[in-house]
Amino acid sequence: MSNWDDDRDADVHMAPPPPPARGALELEREREETPLELLTRHWMNERHAPEILPAQEALLSSILDHLRRQSDAVQTLRGDPSTSDDEHLRITLVQLDIERVKFIVRSYVRTRLYKIEKYARYITSSPDIQTRLTAAERDHASRHADLNDRHFNFSVLQSLPEPQRHLDDDVPYYMPPMMTTPDASKPVFVHALKDCPPVVLPDGTRHEMMKGHISLTHFSVVEHLVARGEAELV
Repeated sequence: MSNWDDDRDADVHMAPPPPPARGALELEREREETPLELLTRHWMNERHAPEILPAQEALLSSILDHLRRQSDAVQTLRGDPSTSDDEHLRITLVQLDIERVKFIVRSYVRTRLYKIEKYARYITSSPDIQTRLTAAERDHASRHADLNDRHFNFSVLQSLPEPQRHLDDDVPYYMPPMMTTPDASKPVFVHALKDCPPVVLPDGTRHEMMKGHISLTHFSVVEHLVARGEAELV
């Protein structure tokens, strides 16, 4: 029978109990996002946000480079007579995955292009908004705004009295204003990716957004959380 000292030594050297098992969902959320997951999140944010969001030029460029390499590899394997039937099946699955990613890329670009053309004059009049665009997008917004201005001048404004031959919104001749602007009060569903600081609702109340919760509120209320990556639009 062991004495008291032996029991004490056994207690001292006893290994600590293992930590409680963590759920697969928790581990999934804490791991680093893949480039495709990042693009998918930015794509969904862009589709649901009324404002045009900062361009993800570097991320998009890296994904397009990867797609080109994958497509070249697929074409090489398809043309190789030594490729087996099983390999052809795997190639087909890879091709389907490539097309899925291409769909997300095209939809993301089309969504941004739609906003650029819809809010062209608003974008060109706001230096802060222009910083969210790529150089090619800024050029497109400038050309589109210029074409719209010339169209309005030729088809409408030249027939109006002299004081009304303008598109400036600071002169209250037109109601509603001639410049189309995004509606930041648009309601959106927002999913908290982490415990967020309280947000202030339009009525002045404070709203707690805990990790994993989905809320319905104005975009202007959570715009800063989406920009910081603490929340996403769904």
